[in-house]
Amino acid sequence: MSAAIQERMPALYLSHGAPPLADDPVWPGELAAWSAGLPRPRAILMVSAHWEEAPLAIGATETVPLVYDFWGFPEHYYRVTYEAPGAPELAESVRKLLRAPGVPVQDVPDRGLDHGAYVPLVEMYPEADIPVLQVSMPTLDPVRLMEIGRRLAPLRDEGVLIVGSGFFTHNLAALRQGGTPAWSAEFDDWGRRALEARDVDALLDFTRKSPAGQLAHPRTEHFAPLFVTMGAADAAGELDVQKSVIDGFWMGLAKRSVQFG
Repeated sequence: MSAAIQERMPALYLSHGAPPLADDPVWPGELAAWSAGLPRPRAILMVSAHWEEAPLAIGATETVPLVYDFWGFPEHYYRVTYEAPGAPELAESVRKLLRAPGVPVQDVPDRGLDHGAYVPLVEMYPEADIPVLQVSMPTLDPVRLMEIGRRLAPLRDEGVLIVGSGFFTHNLAALRQGGTPAWSAEFDDWGRRALEARDVDALLDFTRKSPAGQLAHPRTEHFAPLFVTMGAADAAGELDVQKSVIDGFWMGLAKRSVQFG
């Protein structure tokens, strides 16, 4: 990408919800207000819980399609469009930053934005006029994901908004129970306090050190993008510069979303 700009972009971890997020009376406005308070990005780099592929894969860089990676929803959710420009320059920067001996990077040029990417972007940048690139998570190991985030950190000084998109708690049993399960509330409170205390060691070992961690995340892919975001912040010495921008619960799941920088 071209020469650095003066204002460093923050790094975000957001809870992305499901396609019905768009119908919620509160959440879309929270996402819109968040983006309105940010510097305008030159490009957006998305890391979503819904794309795991190794080696790390770079998605579409020209025409960027959508991946309707969900089932059983009303038809209108499959008609949502988001015709954002591709980001070939950003893709080349990502390749240069991540490629190293024994660390391959692959291109998957027909892989578009999954719902973890486009659902929040529709609310945050509805004009779809900012180039977007999605890359895969090649691992769920928090330490390795933090290292990927550290290597991507220079992009923040080039106007790139790095976004890890997951869900702060993610056990779909909550959808069947009604209300907010105790395990969801307990994990959310623990995660908030761990972030505020900058307790990186506890967060990296969250499945063992958090209350109800294995209930809040029976599989860890929705918490994993947080570590890419944390790595991008840590490289700039900004783990201390963080705040929860969105909190509360949606269908029993914690929608906590965090900004670093």
